[in-house]
Amino acid sequence: MTDQNTVTQSADDLVAEADTGARNPSAAWQAKLIIGTCIAWSLFQLYIASKVPGIVAQATGMGIFANIVAQARFVHLAFAIMLATLAFPLFKSSPRDRIPLYDWVLILLGVGSCLYLVVFRFQIADRPGLWSASDITMSSIGMVVLLIAVYRSLGLPLVIIASAFVAFAFFGGYSEWAREITNYGGASLSKALGHYWMQTEGVFGVALGVSTSMIFLFVLFGALLDRAGGGSWFIKVAIALLGALRGGPAKASVLSSMLTGMISGSSISNTVTTGTFTIPLMKRIGFPAEKAGAVEVASSTNGQLTPPVMGAAAFLMVEYVNIPYIDVVKHAFLPAVISYIALLYIVHLEALKMQMQGLTKAGRHIGPVLILILFLSGFIFLGACTFIMIGLRSVMDNFMAESVYGAIVIVALLYLVLVYYASRYPDVAMDDPDGPLEAPRLTPTLLGGAYFALPIFILVWNLMVRTDSLDRLSPSLSAFWATIFMIIVALTHRPLKAMFRGEAFASATTAGWHDFVQGLILGARNMIGIGVATGAAGVIVGTISLTGAHQVIGQVVEVIAGGNIWILLILVAVMSLILGMGLPTTANYIVVSSLMAPVILTVGASAGYIFPLIAVHLFVFYFGILADDTPPVGLAAYAAAAISRGDPIKTGVQGFAYDIRTALLPFLFIFNTDLLLIDVGFAKAILVFFISLIAMLLFAAATQGYFIAKSKTWETVALLVIAFMLFRPDYLLDQVSEKYQSASGPAALELMARAETDRELRVVVEGPDFDTGRLRPTTITLPAINGDAEAALDAQGLTILPDGDVIAMDEPFPGTPFFESLGNEYDFYGDTPVQITQVQIENDRMPKELFFIPALLLLGGLVLIQRRRATQPAF
Repeated sequence: MTDQNTVTQSADDLVAEADTGARNPSAAWQAKLIIGTCIAWSLFQLYIASKVPGIVAQATGMGIFANIVAQARFVHLAFAIMLATLAFPLFKSSPRDRIPLYDWVLILLGVGSCLYLVVFRFQIADRPGLWSASDITMSSIGMVVLLIAVYRSLGLPLVIIASAFVAFAFFGGYSEWAREITNYGGASLSKALGHYWMQTEGVFGVALGVSTSMIFLFVLFGALLDRAGGGSWFIKVAIALLGALRGGPAKASVLSSMLTGMISGSSISNTVTTGTFTIPLMKRIGFPAEKAGAVEVASSTNGQLTPPVMGAAAFLMVEYVNIPYIDVVKHAFLPAVISYIALLYIVHLEALKMQMQGLTKAGRHIGPVLILILFLSGFIFLGACTFIMIGLRSVMDNFMAESVYGAIVIVALLYLVLVYYASRYPDVAMDDPDGPLEAPRLTPTLLGGAYFALPIFILVWNLMVRTDSLDRLSPSLSAFWATIFMIIVALTHRPLKAMFRGEAFASATTAGWHDFVQGLILGARNMIGIGVATGAAGVIVGTISLTGAHQVIGQVVEVIAGGNIWILLILVAVMSLILGMGLPTTANYIVVSSLMAPVILTVGASAGYIFPLIAVHLFVFYFGILADDTPPVGLAAYAAAAISRGDPIKTGVQGFAYDIRTALLPFLFIFNTDLLLIDVGFAKAILVFFISLIAMLLFAAATQGYFIAKSKTWETVALLVIAFMLFRPDYLLDQVSEKYQSASGPAALELMARAETDRELRVVVEGPDFDTGRLRPTTITLPAINGDAEAALDAQGLTILPDGDVIAMDEPFPGTPFFESLGNEYDFYGDTPVQITQVQIENDRMPKELFFIPALLLLGGLVLIQRRRATQPAF
């Protein structure tokens, strides 16, 4: 037990160094300052998320209360910088038991440079762009202290990237090559620093705004849920459900990591939270240390890809992709569920290969049919919950109308009932992982903490359920109300259970208060890295808006790729892995999406591929997240290795091997957008889910070299071929039938005129690049208008000037759909005209789903062949 405590302490130390801060002052007043600042930050975020500031401002006539909300992102970063300086030692040799003098200086400078924007906001507003000496001085100090805070809380990677972009802003104009690509001539000290610090284009831009208004609340919600015991309940329920199966602890690790990862903002803390219990159990049933750690790493990193929170990146996608939150969840849902089910299957195959058994369990055991149901539980449960919530809402609307009081009464009664039933069972607590190898009974475990599901239910209800009378709440308000209810749960569930049991009420009340306070502290400490990271990532976004720096990266990638879309995507995937190393999820997404997403869109359009923006952002996001288990940096792998006592590099390599199926998904859904449920109806969505799931399971079996029995080489190849046929039937269809009918010159206009109304037209435009002057093609889409080609173009703000065989184009007007993609990219006033070179319309072809038939027949034959060699039951 002592050894296990030592291992746990080592893992917790790693989390502290990477996520929450490793300084533990011996002086009581310094320790209380850190704790008090954390509590103050959490309460401040709850305050600005509520309607209280506006109510107080109206009641008192003091506008400062409303102005606090308007200036919240400046205060948010001030808190983050202060806590980063207090909680994280600057160097490894820096004292951990006290706060040195230079850190006090950095706190004063950092907080002062942020609050300067609050105190002098009216004077600053009177001189936009004409920055004073004090403005520039405070901006310089703020930038330096911010980067120091990033270094001490996140390490060098983000500091190096941000510094490189700042250097480009100042010196990029001296490079003739960069100047030709971006048409950027450099920026003065005043212009650049003002852009970064004095306005909302850089540090205090969209990313920090989302961190202030949304991300903090979700992180706080997760921290309160964990401190109240919800994290332990997730793990125990997963063990109760899956622990008795073959390789059960590993399967429970996957399920519990998915449940906690959905609301967690960190792969590392998720790894330690669940891994402390599941990794020792995996080792005890026969998993090698590296594989036990790798299962936990793969499970935890995938949690950042799972809606509704997605490591808080979902809310950034709302801003960057400019689509509703519910659409982000819809598009990200299917790949995440398929990926997790495939990981369960990989774990099952590993257990089969090593002939493992599960944990002993009293009572009824689960059979193969129920195992299949569990494989599909995520999809079925969430879908069913959505319909149940919509049904409840429609019933409640009959007597609730616009009031929320009826909902409050119903939730309160349901909470009391669930706590009452929970009081009849022992409290859900983590068992000793070195104790007996037994799985708990499901019923007492599930009912012993079922009330923890209520805050999550409220969160999902507010985010996703909608009827005619009441719309969905914004993500920030949804998180606020869910957090308020979570606070109520944290404060009351222990006293209520004590009251129902007839036990001591005072001690239970004290324990509840302690959980609440610790949740406030943990939520703020978990936000330190995210807060400073979103500020530093704003430097990158600000540089791009100031200089067009992403065009340089795009040019390099485009030259290397040579116009080959597959080489381009592989390069972007590798660069996303590199850029994502050592960064928290939110900063990771901001960096890779700002730099890599425009490259895919631009180069893809030049090669004739029109990728949906959400597909591109999910592509780079997936590979950025996979950096968490990719050596040599993979911090989640180091955390898992600290628990398993395995080699961290081998753990990372094995974790990435398990995640190959996750790395495959972006390459699939960027070409086959059915996986993202884009323009897919309910019936087709069900088909897509089951076919994609079969394909992913077959791919997983191929990577493991084991299906029903150990696979021969040709059988592995056959599995990969079947998986490809199921994933990409459109590719096979393209080989036997032309996808598009094409025309050029005057015939292109005739083809457009013949197209049925609203039929999608693909128009290839070519002209001289505005910055380089080189001819460059791009592809756009627009709906047809039956019988009139020019009307179809005019409806999109495009004017053509036909001249013989050349269909020249005039510059689109500002505000029209293609002004950004064409008007800002092409030189419409040079000697070489911008022209339409080709028009394409998709042909009417047989359904691509017909290719599922030969694939499934081939699969049936492979099953019959392998069954003869099977040496043990499949389950």
